[in-house]
Amino acid sequence: MRNARPVIGVLALQGGVAEHLTALERAGALARPVRRPEELAEVHGIVLPGGESTTMSRLLDAFELTEPLRARLAAGLPAYGSCAGMVLLAREVQDDRAVRPLGALDVVVRRNAFGRQVDSFETDLDVREVGRVRGVFIRAPWVESAGPAVEVLATAGHPEVPDASAPAAPAGRIVAVRQARVLATAFHPELVGGDERVHRHFVQTVRAR
Repeated sequence: MRNARPVIGVLALQGGVAEHLTALERAGALARPVRRPEELAEVHGIVLPGGESTTMSRLLDAFELTEPLRARLAAGLPAYGSCAGMVLLAREVQDDRAVRPLGALDVVVRRNAFGRQVDSFETDLDVREVGRVRGVFIRAPWVESAGPAVEVLATAGHPEVPDASAPAAPAGRIVAVRQARVLATAFHPELVGGDERVHRHFVQTVRAR
């Protein structure tokens, strides 16, 4: 598959599906929305987009995708999760029993860690093996702790606190990780038009299977 265009699915239940489909196509993949188990069975990799992680977790159950997806991830399916996708891929989610994480990453994640919608921000990040990228953080999580098999790719703090109620995030919060063929970012690279480097990195990961 190293020279072919891999088929990469985007979980299309809720969230920023269209942006990921476009970025994957530009990055050299054949991108497909995934809503049913039979569609999941046909992909070489899967993207879990940003959105609302509690809603996405419920919809995974409703569409009978939770266990098929969990099984494919356990079998080594390459995956990339942005924002809510990072939450879903985690081993544990703090303070939210409504999310049933998939356990593909040995990390503990805190939802909405950088604050509310009004606390959204952008900042430049140095992402290992990708380069300097613009990170768009919208109700973003961060990684509270990571297991020994998890590689930290980027850290960040909130560059400014818009209001007194927003949490002050110190520099050094983990916002991008990788474990084997599973990648996750707390930010949204799909919202930065014309920069598909994170998606190209994931496409290369899928090709290297």
